[in-house]
Amino acid sequence: MKCIILAGGSGSRLWPLSRDEYPKQLLSFDENESLLQKTFIRLLAFSKPSDIVTVTNVKHSTNIKLQLNNIDKSNIVLGEPLGKNTAPAIASAIEYFIQTGSDDDTVIILPSDHLIKDIDAFHKTVEAGEKLSQMGYIVTFGIKPDYPETGYGYIKTEKPLGAGYKVERFVEKPNLETAEKYLASGEYYWNSGIFMGKISTFMNEFKIHAPEIYSKLAELDFSKGNKIDYSVYEKMPSISVDYAIMEKSDKIALVKLLSDWNDLGSWQSLYNVKDKDENGNVITGKVVVDNVKNSLIYSQKEIVAVSGLEDVIIVETEDAIMACKKEDSQNVKTLYQKLKEQESDTTKLHKTVFRPWGYYTCMNSGDGYLTKTICVLPNHKLSVQSHNHRSEHWVVLEGTALVLLDGKEYNVYAGDSIDIPLGAKHSLQNPYEEELKIIEVQKGDYISEDDIIRYEDCYGRV
Repeated sequence: MKCIILAGGSGSRLWPLSRDEYPKQLLSFDENESLLQKTFIRLLAFSKPSDIVTVTNVKHSTNIKLQLNNIDKSNIVLGEPLGKNTAPAIASAIEYFIQTGSDDDTVIILPSDHLIKDIDAFHKTVEAGEKLSQMGYIVTFGIKPDYPETGYGYIKTEKPLGAGYKVERFVEKPNLETAEKYLASGEYYWNSGIFMGKISTFMNEFKIHAPEIYSKLAELDFSKGNKIDYSVYEKMPSISVDYAIMEKSDKIALVKLLSDWNDLGSWQSLYNVKDKDENGNVITGKVVVDNVKNSLIYSQKEIVAVSGLEDVIIVETEDAIMACKKEDSQNVKTLYQKLKEQESDTTKLHKTVFRPWGYYTCMNSGDGYLTKTICVLPNHKLSVQSHNHRSEHWVVLEGTALVLLDGKEYNVYAGDSIDIPLGAKHSLQNPYEEELKIIEVQKGDYISEDDIIRYEDCYGRV
């Protein structure tokens, strides 16, 4: 079976933990694998790693690839040059399979940020869906609702069909009164956003219902690498696969998802899946509570003390604090959008950013400068790189730095410093057995992580 993982979302309702440059699918909520990695591992039961294609925005491609390489390096990551919603992403990934020799396999398409714990039941659902796929249907996995949720789209079923049902129609997120009616009828399912079908079925439905996407696919050329051509992609409409195909096609079937499922679309949904203490609280980090009930309180760095509150969400990170009523956690997206309109850095990246070689923390910034602390793990190194817009000054705090600078090597010890001129080819390396910590001062007319030209990199980012 071929697999497509959709990993282009921003996870704005889980701000401030989820950020634009490091969204929720890259995060771990149980100190183990990230949501993306868990999704990939679920698919290995019926697919080879090289048959799993992950589609994501190009700005996330490096982090996506690094995480998946920790599981298997033969995975495929397709970079979208710009966000176009799910229909163009899915169509492009299917075209990739066709161009690489798969003409009529079954393909399963699923988001990267769902939490599913009962893996055996999930696999049984996939097996049931595959039978309907072979009959020429596009199969969606539906979740039987157990309460009147207003944050999900719904699917209305009609007559039984094999191990599932024929789909009558898709409906938008309802208000509470409508959701209660859907629940009472027993004919509606939550839309999980998981689909499967034969490649030929999907392509035929794109041809019929989304010709403005289908007509551009032949112009894509994946023989040049795993990037989607900008000049082709920009001509496709920005539209979801629900609007483009699922709501129009008469070849849609539904199979009930047998496993547990949570899309972790809000702090409320995260609270729902976490273990609670005796007062119904989910507590993470340095938190002190008194007379607090049925709440989620998360502290990343500072002490958070809470008294006399109930049914609230409080989240503290290095550079932001978010608080809301638990029932209003869907509205965090509105806060995120307001911050984005104000061009707040808190929507983009965390102050501490993890890389395969270690991590860095932004300490201070202003017009034309940025100060970081950088930690390089033992026997790790940064890429050989240069910058067009900034110079750097490094001060070693702990350990010994091996610095490559324009073809020469320098050992820089604790208390010493070295200058990296504008345009110089350089690398910060730690071939020793203790952590290397430095202060980096960047100075220039443009300070950004995209001002990096890489020449050599052991993590595959060149």
